[in-house]
Amino acid sequence: MDAGSVMTKEDHARHRRIQSFKDALRGYLFLLPWMIGIVMFVAYPLIYSFFISFHKVGVKNDGSGLKYDFVGMANYKHAFVVDNIFPVEMILFMREMVLTVPITVIFALLISVMLNQKFKGRMLFRAVFFLPVIFASGQVLLELFKQGQGSLPLVERYNLADVIYDVLPLTAAGTVMDLLGKFVIILWFSGVQIILFLAAFQTISRSTYEAAQIDGATPWESFWKITFPAISPFIILNLIYTLVEQSSNPFNPILSHILKNTTDANTGYGYASALGWIYFAFIMLPIIALVLIARRQSKRTEVTI
Repeated sequence: MDAGSVMTKEDHARHRRIQSFKDALRGYLFLLPWMIGIVMFVAYPLIYSFFISFHKVGVKNDGSGLKYDFVGMANYKHAFVVDNIFPVEMILFMREMVLTVPITVIFALLISVMLNQKFKGRMLFRAVFFLPVIFASGQVLLELFKQGQGSLPLVERYNLADVIYDVLPLTAAGTVMDLLGKFVIILWFSGVQIILFLAAFQTISRSTYEAAQIDGATPWESFWKITFPAISPFIILNLIYTLVEQSSNPFNPILSHILKNTTDANTGYGYASALGWIYFAFIMLPIIALVLIARRQSKRTEVTI
């Protein structure tokens, strides 16, 4: 072999850096339309809401516009010291998300595993599971929820409420009952997650399963040793997506509380904006943690390769 054709460690490192830069550039090009839309339509409202969160916003005496009285951190302090609704709603929401997000992702994973099998009519079933994403708008979901169509029939049929309240503590039982009360609708939010998992399965080479089968691996072992590690980045992606989706759905009482304060003469837009930014911070904490976990897994994969 020609000595000049042998790549040194520096050449390998340089090649990886170049390839990493190309991958990043390709990703940013795909994100470019979305980033342009963010700058044009979202950036200014975000900056403006952050600005007025430090002010008490009111209408000028002559009615010519809005007046801004700087109050510093008063709006943020008011959310935790004076407001007796927002902290409680935040705690209940976070407790519900601990149950809702994993259940939605696990359900999507189980359905995607079944839909990934080869059987007649699987494309029809894939479309059926994705249809709620298209047709279930916020108003449609609210109407179904008001009619009691979001709960499981067996909850009332077998009087599970009494059993749950007898077994679990009062606060935990209330959270579980709220979850069961809209369980069907929650599962309707799994259409995108199913599609992402199906895409993840396509990244695994069929030859890998064939090699494992030759070595005597059972389907259960193949799932945990091949499938699950390969789709772990997509699991984290679905956790992030589900968290964002559930935090912005029409059943969220925190959003209703924020909207209510926008028209309250004692609080107004300034306090409502402060509530929104506090809520945003609480949502971003688990998202940042999941992103860090994903990066750590990515680095481990690169080292292994």
